[in-house]
Amino acid sequence: MPGQVYKHDRIAEVLAAEIRAGVHSRGSRLPGEHALTKRFGTSRTTVRQALGVLGEAGLISTHAGIGSIITFDGTPLDNRLGWAHALAGQATTLTTEILRFETVVDTDLATELELETDTFVALDRVRRLDDGAGVSLERSRVPALGAVADLPRTGLRNGSLSTTLIGLGRISQSGEGRVAVRGLDAAEAEILRRPSGAPFLRLSQVYRAPDDSVVEQITSLLDPAHFELHIRSGPGGPQ
Repeated sequence: MPGQVYKHDRIAEVLAAEIRAGVHSRGSRLPGEHALTKRFGTSRTTVRQALGVLGEAGLISTHAGIGSIITFDGTPLDNRLGWAHALAGQATTLTTEILRFETVVDTDLATELELETDTFVALDRVRRLDDGAGVSLERSRVPALGAVADLPRTGLRNGSLSTTLIGLGRISQSGEGRVAVRGLDAAEAEILRRPSGAPFLRLSQVYRAPDDSVVEQITSLLDPAHFELHIRSGPGGPQ
């Protein structure tokens, strides 16, 4: 391998094959980013893209030392990997309806996030149970920079915003958020097909890349009958 430069898809293929062959057992730690950049003769960004692909495939996961997770009917959700991946094979079937996928200008959000651009790619989605009732309403905003700005025209890879951003090198390494409970307003209730004023969790999150730039801002309304917020603390790290 010395002297040969690998792209992230090829790195992911090599590591996935090693994991499946038992070279890296499930639950054990992969070599660190520095070791992998030396091994494959590539950049940390490319290695992080490869690890993102492995995470999406369910071969590795990351756990923050102190933080929180959201669960749907007991299943942990990770926005970095995409909900479709997290909920695959679950007994409860959800359908996803895209309400909006376009470029928007939001000066207030740009000011809040201290961004130089006020243009975002907006993706609004509602997830429904089989009876049509909405259990979540998610509004994602991604700074419309570089290739990201073309997403409403070029579309999403495998229908997943998370997968698409990883492919573009926009990989979330850290996040912060706020959670509250409030009643649905009339417009939200109509979208979710729930009574106006019904209590929903309101989760606002910001995900950032290793250079601290904003990857995505998400505001979610979540049905507390299905979603829970779990707090954890203690030592942890990439697995």
